[in-house]
Amino acid sequence: MTTQKNNKNHFLHKHIIDVNQFDKNFVLELLKLTNKIKSNPKKYKNTLKDKIVAMIFYEASTRTRFSFESAVYRLGGNIITTENAREFSSASKGETIEDSIKVIATFVDFIILRHFEDDSSERACAISKVPLINAGAGKNQHPTQALLDVYTIYDKFGKLENLKITIVGDLLRGRTVNSLIFLLSKFKHNEFYFVSPKNSKLKKEVLKYLKKNNIKYTETENLQKILPKTDVLYMTRIQKERFENIKEYKKAENKFILDQKGANTMPKNAIIMHPLPRVEEISKEVDNNKRAVYFEQVENGLYVRMALLKLLNDYNYGRTKNK
Repeated sequence: MTTQKNNKNHFLHKHIIDVNQFDKNFVLELLKLTNKIKSNPKKYKNTLKDKIVAMIFYEASTRTRFSFESAVYRLGGNIITTENAREFSSASKGETIEDSIKVIATFVDFIILRHFEDDSSERACAISKVPLINAGAGKNQHPTQALLDVYTIYDKFGKLENLKITIVGDLLRGRTVNSLIFLLSKFKHNEFYFVSPKNSKLKKEVLKYLKKNNIKYTETENLQKILPKTDVLYMTRIQKERFENIKEYKKAENKFILDQKGANTMPKNAIIMHPLPRVEEISKEVDNNKRAVYFEQVENGLYVRMALLKLLNDYNYGRTKNK
């Protein structure tokens, strides 16, 4: 798949909003480019030369913000940023996201946005005159996290099909969960196991999507029973900040914890992933388990985001010399 503007099958128009914009060909193209960049990142040092990228984060972030900033710098670009736009921007005075984006777009070539509202990226993209990347939108989606997740899976298994994927934790409020499920559902014969507290089950619309597309899934609260047949274990934290009240949070807190004993019941070639940050859901002793790849997963995020920025730059501003 090419990145030419006249290709009607291109992965999207101009912005990165959610994973449903991507087709299998795009995903595989991105994985291939990521491998090239990872093996020789300096080759791409002029990709974003003379480009300015705005990093606008209304929610706290470590991995996403730092990896995007590092990606921009390694590609030769420049950054203007606010790490707490909710407080240190005109949003604190009541400015709408639409007005903020309209203003910021006059200063830069790209916008990378994280926002606490579910529809923030759609609203922002509707009025942005420059390419915009959703870096996390409320409880909705986090497309670049899903892309680095599938790259990690592909890197370990050499495929994205015929896998048994167990996703654990706050599935109702987890945007990384939504994005990963939709993305992996594009590949054949994957089977999902969803492990969550009763008050944090997967959204009905996601389950409806899986049923409609004849994708196998099981909902359970018995993590130990599922571990021995799991290829990919995707742990997530119980997101205290997204619960409506502390009582409901306490019902879900520390419901599922992976320790070394549990990890060792998994197949030898299985992998343990986590979008991070973790709290108590993975014991620190598991960090030394050969199945644990969550810190490697973080590093992969840098190269995936470099690849994504390159493709988006090629599409919107013409091909660069680095191919």
